[in-house]
Amino acid sequence: MKIATAWTTESSFNAIKETYENLLKQLGAAPNYLVVSFSVDYDPHLILKVVDELSPGVPVQGASSCSGAMTQDGFHGENGCGLSFFGVLDPEGYYGVGVSVLGDHPEKDAEHAIKQALEKAGCIGEAPAMIWLTAAPGCEEKIMKGIAKVVGEGVPITGGSSADNTVTGEWKLFNDTGVYDQAVIIGVIFPSTEVMSAFHSGYEPTDRVGRVTQSSGRVLSEIDHRPAAEVYNEWTKGLISDSLAGGGSILAATSLNPLGRVAGHIGDIPYYQLTHPNTVEPGGSLTLFTDMNVNDEIVLMKGSEDSLVSRAARVAVSSRELHTVKAEDISGALIIYCAGCMLTVKDRMDEVVDSLKKALPGTPFMGSFTFGEQGCFVGGENRHGNLMISIMLFGR
Repeated sequence: MKIATAWTTESSFNAIKETYENLLKQLGAAPNYLVVSFSVDYDPHLILKVVDELSPGVPVQGASSCSGAMTQDGFHGENGCGLSFFGVLDPEGYYGVGVSVLGDHPEKDAEHAIKQALEKAGCIGEAPAMIWLTAAPGCEEKIMKGIAKVVGEGVPITGGSSADNTVTGEWKLFNDTGVYDQAVIIGVIFPSTEVMSAFHSGYEPTDRVGRVTQSSGRVLSEIDHRPAAEVYNEWTKGLISDSLAGGGSILAATSLNPLGRVAGHIGDIPYYQLTHPNTVEPGGSLTLFTDMNVNDEIVLMKGSEDSLVSRAARVAVSSRELHTVKAEDISGALIIYCAGCMLTVKDRMDEVVDSLKKALPGTPFMGSFTFGEQGCFVGGENRHGNLMISIMLFGR
């Protein structure tokens, strides 16, 4: 197992080609699995052209990331433009990437994509060690249900939803078959080494708790039989007062105060799946980036810039400690860091990278900034959340 990263903040064909050639030089051969993170300034067709010219047939999985990417070399997002390659050289492992365009039946689309990925890996009927998921935002919960129908609930799912720089739907995804706007792309990982994951947030619960009394999909209408926006505004001491009458986006204002639901417990201590409020709608509903169900108990969460800066490294350490693996036994890491968190601490991203380098000394890693995060909690629950951090570590 050998892992390397390479990056650029230039978007020309030659810059992409030189960057990928750098990756190949570090690895010494074409990768057996390639993950690409890029801002929407890049033409993904050019990325695919480079990959196909220099390493035809490689299982590749790409998704756009908000304002760039990060590696062990730093945060790469000059004027919101950045690209990074993460290459895995593992000739004794098996990897496959499948895709399906998202339509009216996301569960079925996900089933098709993972079956295709397993076929490409040469592992039909087997359960992978890990799944790396990239999909357009909007129906991640249904996609995860479709995956579970094929491989069961016990396979950890890690990944993030594609993103753009302005939340205007400009995100892109690709694998070796083409470029997509609305698709699910699934990578199945059967590595020759151990693979580990962790899923956390940098937030703490407050004493503000309520129950969902009216909701449909990602529209939360009532908490405790009152308009959800009104309750949320009271809980946050007027945080969205200016939006209550006219409605509109509250995405930036609510980044440090998401809603949480208990996903499980470690002993008596709960851990939380987070939801990011997006807009206030007429009548006082809140739109969200996760599904919400009637009778769900929700709690107002709170975070700080300091907690968001330090959390990524703590998640990396948590994953290592959970599997009793030393830092020197990690060959590489893929990191999903919520775009909302990144934008909140953008001026301090160098601190985030430095803390990760201390947690994973000498280890190549790549981080993407996503509009939704998927991960597996310590209790084995695969979930989709917001404002969270998901990490996958490859052993040595």
